[in-house]
Amino acid sequence: MEDEIKAEFNKSGFAIEHEEEEEILKKCLTVCINYNLKPSDIVSSWEVYYLNRQLYESTVQNDEMDGFLLHLQNEQREAIIKEEPNLHIYSSKDVDMILNDDGEEKNEEVPGTPTDESFKLNSEPFDLAMKSAGNGYSSGKLSKHVTPFGRRTDKFVGKFSINNLLDMENGDNEHVHENMEDDIIKRVQPQKKCSLVVHGSGPKPGCRFMYDRTENKFNALDNRIRRHAASLVASGLHEEPTDPSVASQRNMFAVGLICCDGEGRLNEKSVLLQSSVEHSGGQCVRLDLHNLSQFSIFPGQVVGVEGQNPSGHCLIASKLIDSVPISATPDGDLPPAKKQALDQEIQSADSSSIKEISMIIASGPFTTIDNLMFEPLTELLAYASRKLPQLLILLGPFVDSEHPEIKKGTGDRTFDDIFRQEIMRRVQDYVEYMGSNVHVLIVPSTRDATHDFVFPQPAFDIHRPDLKYQITNLTNPSFFEANQVRIGCCSVDVIKQLSGEEMSRNPTDGSASDRMSRLANHLLSQRSFYPLYPPAEDVPLDFSLAPEALHIPSVPDILILPSDMKYFIKVLSLGGKTEGEEQKKCICINPGRLAKGEGGGTFAEINYRGSPDKMNASITGI
Repeated sequence: MEDEIKAEFNKSGFAIEHEEEEEILKKCLTVCINYNLKPSDIVSSWEVYYLNRQLYESTVQNDEMDGFLLHLQNEQREAIIKEEPNLHIYSSKDVDMILNDDGEEKNEEVPGTPTDESFKLNSEPFDLAMKSAGNGYSSGKLSKHVTPFGRRTDKFVGKFSINNLLDMENGDNEHVHENMEDDIIKRVQPQKKCSLVVHGSGPKPGCRFMYDRTENKFNALDNRIRRHAASLVASGLHEEPTDPSVASQRNMFAVGLICCDGEGRLNEKSVLLQSSVEHSGGQCVRLDLHNLSQFSIFPGQVVGVEGQNPSGHCLIASKLIDSVPISATPDGDLPPAKKQALDQEIQSADSSSIKEISMIIASGPFTTIDNLMFEPLTELLAYASRKLPQLLILLGPFVDSEHPEIKKGTGDRTFDDIFRQEIMRRVQDYVEYMGSNVHVLIVPSTRDATHDFVFPQPAFDIHRPDLKYQITNLTNPSFFEANQVRIGCCSVDVIKQLSGEEMSRNPTDGSASDRMSRLANHLLSQRSFYPLYPPAEDVPLDFSLAPEALHIPSVPDILILPSDMKYFIKVLSLGGKTEGEEQKKCICINPGRLAKGEGGGTFAEINYRGSPDKMNASITGI
């Protein structure tokens, strides 16, 4: 029967995780025997579970089996109730009711969106919730409000980890099992507070937008080409660019923007190169890539091209330069005196102390699609209270405009009320409880129903004077330094969008190419948080609003790019392609989404000690 189950999964387009295949099939066989199901029935149930959880991989993984078994139990329970409407199946809710001496005449409550009154009745003060949980935060809801998220068996499951340091958190983990008498001691022993310096000139809260003109777009793209060309020339490896549209039998070097001559996806016959106004008046020329053994391009990418244009209509590329050398000055427009002062400042900062930071990173949605209780956020804060990170980075969406109840607009609270009561109240209680050494960074998303639908995006305009040194609102995207560790983050799903537009040719030697690393490398190579142009349909890109906000001023130590694609932690290597050129490394993190469908998602935790070789990083499922 196990072979039949495996065949049914394969027939429906699902593969079983190879390492855990035997255990998964045993669990499925047990379920089939217990519930008298056929292999086709269990595969049909898996398809429903797969869609509800919004899983992106067609692989049956052992990590998902516990949630799938709960889903099957609920299906069987509902099927029995339909056949016998008067039958009552006793559950943990009935036990709680009996133990709490609730009257039998009370009707069983159906989980739903809490109203203002139920919110006041059911939500507890944050410190009381801490005490009730003993080791961390409780979910903040009565036990009778049982949701699919609350039924999960394992609260936190390790998904992925990189351990290059000795375990330095033993002292913190011991606190988890201590008595409540030690709670006060634990609270006054967090790590040292981190320094924070925010760079960049993003849009301000309350700014006006939707005034973008064609002239703004053209100038912004032309400035990118000019900056890229200046950096390539400054590296000393390339000559001054020429006009690629002029016919010539000699080798030429040109810098321009990759474009597509149609509305469809980029292909080898539709690639155009648009040069700058300075060199060609902004004209386009067809780009022939058939002589290149490997490349990776997308619309909006600025590249340097060496080749010939014998006819004047087509530039035949012999070499493609898709990144700026590390040795080149990233800010070519700065005066020499300012460049020298900036270099000295960076060198003195790097030599003064070792860069160290501990952080937890989570990206919305922060609640499951079946309610607005924000249980995953509560559990995340409980985890953070035990781990004591110096920095907690929360990226939107917070009140997700794609949430079914937000879309319907059937709730009895405004979006701002939900954000204030469910998000900010929890975050404020967390920092008040943990003390002055913790710091929370809040980055908005274009999917936030409570914020401006524009990109780049201003920070949230919410401040509490007594907590202004503990809660910082950042723009989207943002670039900042924490304990001299350079960190860049962007909540727009640029990885997924680049994945859909990229055209690449793999090396002829058959060497494997890590696609996620390659996609993330595009941002660093282009020195832009959003190098794709034209943008995706759901990205309200506005070039009239702080055009420099998308520019990455220098290679960050850590780059945070939340995506709907599978979570990852990658160490990216830049430079070193030419002799004598230095190589820099950057840690790129996709923490995944904190909530997926009706269940929990993932978040990231990192302890950084100066370099990717000295760090602990992990992805945890919730």
